[in-house]
Amino acid sequence: MRIARFTVNNELHFGLVEGDAGEETLRVLAGDPFYSGIEPTGTTYPIDQVRLLAPIIPRSKVIGAIANWAGTEAPASPQFFLKPNTTVIGPGDPVTLPEYSEAVSAEGELAVVIGRIAKSVPLERVHEVIFGYTVANDLTARDLLEDRQWTRAKGFDGSTPLGPWIETDLDTDSLNITTWVDGDVVQEGNTSEMHYSVAEQVAAASEIFTLLPGDVLLTGTPAGISVLRDGNEVEVEVEGIGSLVTRVRD
Repeated sequence: MRIARFTVNNELHFGLVEGDAGEETLRVLAGDPFYSGIEPTGTTYPIDQVRLLAPIIPRSKVIGAIANWAGTEAPASPQFFLKPNTTVIGPGDPVTLPEYSEAVSAEGELAVVIGRIAKSVPLERVHEVIFGYTVANDLTARDLLEDRQWTRAKGFDGSTPLGPWIETDLDTDSLNITTWVDGDVVQEGNTSEMHYSVAEQVAAASEIFTLLPGDVLLTGTPAGISVLRDGNEVEVEVEGIGSLVTRVRD
C-alpha cells in the first residue's frame, strides 16, 4: 500500500496511491492515517492535478545512521545523529544551499517511518512499530563534518527531502538504491550491503530514546560523493518505492 500526502484546491489530504506508474490516482483518506487509521473515501484525483508533499513531517525527530554501509568500517553498534523536522521538504521542492558550506553532497537512502510509540523494542517485534518506508536524500555539508557535532553539516533547512510516498509493505533485505545528479549516476548500492539491518537500527534507536509516530530513521547511504551546485537536479530511486527528485539553488 502506498500513502501520499498532498494538497489540491488549497486543502491538505492524505491519500492512497492507486494505479500503475505514470497513471497514478490518489484516493483521499479520511483523516490522518497515523492516528485515525486508513479509511479511504470515494474522492480521487489524478496525480498530475495535485501537489505532492513530504509524505510525513516528523512530530519530533529525524534519526540518521552513521557509517552503516560497506566501504566504511562497521561501528561496534548502530550509531546515530539527529536532524530537526525543519530539514524535511517534499518531492520536487527546491533546496537552498547553506551559505556557510562549499561542499554539499547528495546521499540517497531508504527511510523508515515509525507508526507507533516505541521504546526498547525487541528485534523480533520491530515490524510492529514500522508504518512504512520512503525515499530520502540526506543532504550533507561535507566540509563541515569535522565539526564536533554534525548540526551544521546535517541540520540546515531543506536537507532532508522525503517522498514521493510511503510504501507500507516492503522487504528491505535487498533493495537497490541509485542516486543521479543531472542524469549521471553518482551512487549505486543495495541494502544487503548495510552493516546493520533496518530491524537492528530501529531496535538500537529505541534503546536510546522513545520513538514517536511519524519519526523518520535514515538507514545510511552507499558510497559516492558529488558536490552540488545551483541548478542541479538530484534523483534518488529506492527499488520497490519510487523516485524522489530535488532541485538545488544557491
